[in-house]
Amino acid sequence: MKYKAHPYQAYATNFILEHPIAAILLDMGLGKSVITLTAINKLIQQGQVHKVLVIAPLRVAKSTWPDEIQKWDHLKGLSYSVVIGSPAQRKAALLADTDLYIINRENVKWLVEDSGVAFDFDMLVIDELSSFKSYQAKRFRSLMKVRPLVKRVVGLTGTPSSNGLMDLWAEFKVLDMGQRLGRYISHYRERYFLPDKRNQYVVWTYKPKPHAAIYDQINDITISMRSKDYLQMPPLTMNQVKVNLSSSEQEVYDTLKNQLIVEVKHQQINALNAASLANKLCQMANGCVYDEDKHQILIHQRKLDALEDLIEGATGKPVLIAYWFKHDLAQIKSRFKVREIKTATDIKAWNEGQIPIAIIHPASAGHGLNLQAGGSTLIWFGLTWSLELYQQTNARLWRQGQKQPVVIHHLITSGTIDEQIMRALARKDKSQLALIEAVKAELNGGKEYEQHYVELLG
Repeated sequence: MKYKAHPYQAYATNFILEHPIAAILLDMGLGKSVITLTAINKLIQQGQVHKVLVIAPLRVAKSTWPDEIQKWDHLKGLSYSVVIGSPAQRKAALLADTDLYIINRENVKWLVEDSGVAFDFDMLVIDELSSFKSYQAKRFRSLMKVRPLVKRVVGLTGTPSSNGLMDLWAEFKVLDMGQRLGRYISHYRERYFLPDKRNQYVVWTYKPKPHAAIYDQINDITISMRSKDYLQMPPLTMNQVKVNLSSSEQEVYDTLKNQLIVEVKHQQINALNAASLANKLCQMANGCVYDEDKHQILIHQRKLDALEDLIEGATGKPVLIAYWFKHDLAQIKSRFKVREIKTATDIKAWNEGQIPIAIIHPASAGHGLNLQAGGSTLIWFGLTWSLELYQQTNARLWRQGQKQPVVIHHLITSGTIDEQIMRALARKDKSQLALIEAVKAELNGGKEYEQHYVELLG
């Protein structure tokens, strides 16, 4: 297929060409893979780059990047090797003589420390830079060992600060080795943040200082683009469907919340710490809770009833249901005939309109999964605290190419932690949007970059 870059795509590709270190913050659907591959192709043609490593989520590494290379005529000259499978298969893929080596992020530690193959890449692309937001993670530490060996780095993500601006330190440390936000997380915290929630001397959370100049520090290597500014996005309706517990059901919930222990149907439910309590309250809000032996105990079916109403209200149109806990899946399956979206066959069947009710877990509904052809209604049965998973799941249906207005329903159990999760997602989104707006790409209408796309294609 012939590639005619949109002005924003030519702008982003040109930005990568002109910046050896580049943070490209692009919303889902803007074509970050082809933007980056076009730049890589040009750099290889110019002799500036010879060996490129792409780190991506597993599904994206396995399918999306290879598919993009094969899709576009101007990329036909690029050769690639997908570094997945058994250790022997991965090593063989690394030893192949090729331009691009595409590996999933879970194997970064193996690549650096255990593969036995020299790390001699001169360009690094991190697809979903946000997956390196934890400076304590093994993948981050391993990559930092070899980061000085790489002369060009591109970080791609649409969710750079899904848990707040503290995430940015590790992400930009991978990019510039601490040049802009500091070499140490402690210095970053001290310079840009104030203690927020604490327990005596232990600080649990931090908040940005007034007028913290984080955006100014990263602006020179960062651009951001939002889908609504460049794409014809379908209309979107976000809806909250409230359900109410009975007095006895609410009492069970409140007892666990206040006392960290409650007896339900002769089974004792304990919450040993704050994390355990939050997890069990989420379970209860959805309808069930696990006991110590991992047996599910039914608390209510309020969300199931509301889900039934929504499915009936869809009047035969396909619906996609997002669940969180395994007992959510079991409860939904007990009432409805559903099909899980797990394989390429499932995806194809959904997009061909063969699945009236589909169900998916947000962790498997992430990057590179296109479901917009199969339906336009998404129902969140169980919520997630993760803004990244939340936005990525929504973007499976609400994206360019969707022919119908999209409706996203959220089943919210009143008086429960569900309400806190929705508020938390809204707060995180506001913080992230502030960052994206601060480093927003200015195309001057895009006119000056239209001429570049011909040159970029060689």
